[in-house]
Amino acid sequence: MGKLKEEYWKKAFQAYEKRLQPFCRFSVIELSESYLPDHPSQSQITQALNSEADRILAAAQDSLLIALCIEGKILPSMELAELIRSSVLHGTSKISFVIGSSFGLSDRVKQKAFLRLSMSAMTFPHQLARVMLVEQIYRSFQIIHNGKYHK
Repeated sequence: MGKLKEEYWKKAFQAYEKRLQPFCRFSVIELSESYLPDHPSQSQITQALNSEADRILAAAQDSLLIALCIEGKILPSMELAELIRSSVLHGTSKISFVIGSSFGLSDRVKQKAFLRLSMSAMTFPHQLARVMLVEQIYRSFQIIHNGKYHK
């Protein structure tokens, strides 16, 4: 959900996106966050997350869905690489990693996900999380192909 705004995040992301080209068809779908007032009620947050869930699930249809959320499982890089490798070997042609909006992801998205993945128990800005995720995807492909990047 949302877009990369600052130029330095865009450049960092694009560097890894370019590095991924030899390994896979990589693309990003940026969906707009639902509008919420400055101090939304829980009902407004739930409604916004459900609206975002509709858009997320439509965009990620026919793919292996991995939802990034703080309560998810923390995987070492080697295990993420194995998950990607194994998924491809078993016929998965599309993997969708989903980063939610500032209020996270709807329970519907989390329930449909093959995996709930956490980067850390710490909280990161969404733009940084996107850069960290693309770096880990690149690292996974380096691990799969015995590249020198992963040490």
